[in-house]
Amino acid sequence: MLAECMDGLAIHPDGVYVDVTFGGGGHSRAILERLGEGGRLYAFDRDSDAIANGIDDPRFCLIHENFKHLKSFLRLNGVRRIDGLLADLGISSHQIDAAERGFSTRLDGPLDLRMDRREGGTAADLVASADENELASILRLYGELPNAAALAHAIVKRRTENGERRTGNGERRTENGLSTGNRELSEGIVTTSDLKDAVAALLPRGRENKTLAMIFQALRIEVNGELEALRQMLLQATEILNPGGRLCVMSYHSLEDRLVKNFFRTGNFEGEVEKDFFGNLIAPLSCVTRKPLTATAEELQYNNRARSAKLRVAEKK
Repeated sequence: MLAECMDGLAIHPDGVYVDVTFGGGGHSRAILERLGEGGRLYAFDRDSDAIANGIDDPRFCLIHENFKHLKSFLRLNGVRRIDGLLADLGISSHQIDAAERGFSTRLDGPLDLRMDRREGGTAADLVASADENELASILRLYGELPNAAALAHAIVKRRTENGERRTGNGERRTENGLSTGNRELSEGIVTTSDLKDAVAALLPRGRENKTLAMIFQALRIEVNGELEALRQMLLQATEILNPGGRLCVMSYHSLEDRLVKNFFRTGNFEGEVEKDFFGNLIAPLSCVTRKPLTATAEELQYNNRARSAKLRVAEKK
């Protein structure tokens, strides 16, 4: 949805713009093509792999940080006001296709799921340490899974059954043979296949892949603190946006889209309408798109991953 994003930003050649999800750099390159010599683009990404895609352009600055620190790192670069911001949420194609990142339900690899591998706990750590009630809450809240309790029970049961055993030379190994070094874990779910096997009996027939995707989504959101980061970014972006500036946010699941929709319409994440004495809506933004934009049939023919994308655009009053 590149064209829709560029139209939504309504780029001014001399403006200051931010791409908070740099990834492969496709959106950033398109923004730079529309900027003049006086324009500036700042991009954020917390994934080290994305930083390798940096663009050699004097108008461009790539910041290796979580976009929840938007305001602070823009100020470090001398930026206090911006004319537009683009956020393409979710995971990139590179992350999905890299088995060692653990994002794909199709590929076997470590159950990692971290956007920033400089940061702490992986999804395997989460599955190892969370109790059954915690896991059920995560799966219910972030995966919107109706059988969250049963799934959590199956995961805890499997991690106990798989428990670690100590080899003759003192090295610690899981039942599937993967070394865990000196870590004191009490579980045996360390790969994506381990997790899939643990819940296999509970996957609805005909919806196996969809359900697995929702399970992985729930763990990923928790591990990366994605929804809280989104809230913080939207609040900060609205604060530093110039009047008439645009926010363009593309989301891929209902939890993200609900937050964006509520915030764009009401200025808060609960969607609570507040009006002044004269009955006018109190909100810093006005919606440019009354309904979310979705990918065209033509785009879906060559980019099937865009099928769940929803783009919303708002303008600072």
